[in-house]
Amino acid sequence: MSLTSKRVSPNGLRVFESAARHLSFTAAAQELRSTQSAVSQQVRGLEEQLGLRLFDRVYRGVRLTEPGQALFASVQEGFATIDRTIDRLQQRHRNPRLTILTDFSMASYWLLPRLPRFRHEHPHIDVRIMTNQGVFDWRGQEVDIAIMLGDRRGQEGVPRLLDEEVFPVCSPGFLNEYGPILDLARLSELPLLTLTADQGQSWLDWPGYFERLGGRVHQAPSELIFNNYPLLVQAAIAGQGVALGWRGLVDDLVERGMLVGLEALSLSTPNSYGVIDVQPDDRTPAKQAFQDWLLSG
Repeated sequence: MSLTSKRVSPNGLRVFESAARHLSFTAAAQELRSTQSAVSQQVRGLEEQLGLRLFDRVYRGVRLTEPGQALFASVQEGFATIDRTIDRLQQRHRNPRLTILTDFSMASYWLLPRLPRFRHEHPHIDVRIMTNQGVFDWRGQEVDIAIMLGDRRGQEGVPRLLDEEVFPVCSPGFLNEYGPILDLARLSELPLLTLTADQGQSWLDWPGYFERLGGRVHQAPSELIFNNYPLLVQAAIAGQGVALGWRGLVDDLVERGMLVGLEALSLSTPNSYGVIDVQPDDRTPAKQAFQDWLLSG
């Protein structure tokens, strides 16, 4: 049954939402550029229309009743849906926008350095980048494409951007002080820079690295631990230890001499960065152009 048939004023719902959000008729009046008495009258009229008490009047404010809480949740959800719909409709008359979700390292060291070329080729497409260092979860988010690292054996049909190949990296100064670093035995004795994977992330860590190559566990007395890969890389450049470097992400830093890659100790894994179309039913020229550009190298 429609609001019209129930004779519930949409403006009354707007006033109710503001009052419920602030738990104050006075604050709602200030937000709506109205008066406290007008807000109180609107709420009272809504309560009479519904035959329900939505607020308990308490000292210096109001408190939602159980029906009020239920209505508040529904009204907020409805207004959010309306706002998203309006935004999508207006977006059709502006530049198309793509939202890309990836992790900090991919965004910092692969995507951002290449993005100017895409923007030069497609100046009419707006790109929004969201980063998440934890486990990827795009549910409930306005995301078009996710670039994520995962086991490619479980990503059938997902285009692969970069296969995971890792090798230790350190600064030239660190190598001069502690080198040569020719084998796992020597590596295990050195200060290591660690990227946490405590949220179930799939990237390779030091214990997994040593295990896959059959080396002994890390023997150094301490290590630096980060939850952000760009910060870890900066620590490696500053000579604070050895980090794991990802092929395709740290190559430019190695070529510029900021890091030295110990590529004789490299390791390939079954993981790869895949390009996931989060909304495959929403096919737009902008999204297709971005996917084609990503996979063209």
